[in-house]
Amino acid sequence: MSDTRFMALALSLGRRGQGRVWPNPAVGCVIVQDGRIVGRGWTQDGGRPHAETEALRQAGSAARGATIYVSLEPCAHHGQTPPCAEALVAAGVGRVVIAVADNDARTDGKGIEILRAAGIDVLVGVCEDEARRDHEGFFTKTEVGRPLLTLKLANSFDGRIATGTGESQWITGPDARRLVHGMRARHDAVMVGGGTARKDDPGLTVRDLGIDRQPARVVVSRRLDLPLMGQLARTAKDVPVIICHGPDADHALQQTWRDLGATLLSCAVRGMQLDPGDVLRQLGVHGLTRVFCEGGGALAASLIEADLVDRLIGFTAGVVIGAEGLPGIGAMGLSRLSEAPRYRLVSTQAVGKDVLHVWERG
Repeated sequence: MSDTRFMALALSLGRRGQGRVWPNPAVGCVIVQDGRIVGRGWTQDGGRPHAETEALRQAGSAARGATIYVSLEPCAHHGQTPPCAEALVAAGVGRVVIAVADNDARTDGKGIEILRAAGIDVLVGVCEDEARRDHEGFFTKTEVGRPLLTLKLANSFDGRIATGTGESQWITGPDARRLVHGMRARHDAVMVGGGTARKDDPGLTVRDLGIDRQPARVVVSRRLDLPLMGQLARTAKDVPVIICHGPDADHALQQTWRDLGATLLSCAVRGMQLDPGDVLRQLGVHGLTRVFCEGGGALAASLIEADLVDRLIGFTAGVVIGAEGLPGIGAMGLSRLSEAPRYRLVSTQAVGKDVLHVWERG
């Protein structure tokens, strides 16, 4: 029972790093000596120091003979810092409890081998399901080479995101909008399509939550025809802007956006649009592990059609706009209901005057 309790604390510490530590996983670590917590840590902003390093620094000599609870297998490779598995051995710890093994090829069991070879007792699998969920973005990137993708839509009761004249502020209420900002903060990046960037001039930042590290802003725009005086352009040197564009985008525009401070990723084209699979692959190569997509309709449709959406988050308001309103998801060319993608309902809850429903791939 105590193993579960201390691991739950390690997991909660690790969640503090979500959205702040990419390309690394958000890991938590707790060090316990004689039933007393003597050190704790979590992966720091930008991915280092690692959780184990922080916890060992806090514990000092009290780590000798102690039990370590860590939400992911300690790393075994030499990067900008020495392997955490070797640091635990050097600290003389007596036991290591691991929530889930690391599937990164550079570790993938090697950290466990280092610990056991040093005579340290290792237990793997405590709170494994919770840990897999916490690390699912990192696991998705290491397994399939792209970040975990969450698609968020805020609709009227009849599935519209704006009136026929384009008015959309605000369909959902302040409680739902505040919750969305919290969701943004737990992701590495917030993504929109070029049409949304042109029409709404969004800032895509987390506001009113007091955070000091913003998620990156990603815009998918084949031709780079985005407002050069808009919010994203004006703030690109303050908060990262990543633009996924086609290889045929105007070279002068590419240089202009680089001068403004944006990072440009050239992506393959499929038909008349950017290939959504290559867009996510390029974002994975860039290091992103968790992306929060907020539309618009054409981008949402292309991602769903390509089976790239891992989680759907919907906010439904008790307002009816009618058929002339703008749908939340663009045309997908379906002729048979059997061809329509289906998702599994995970949860529903009231958020102020709106309803939140969360779905995951079946």
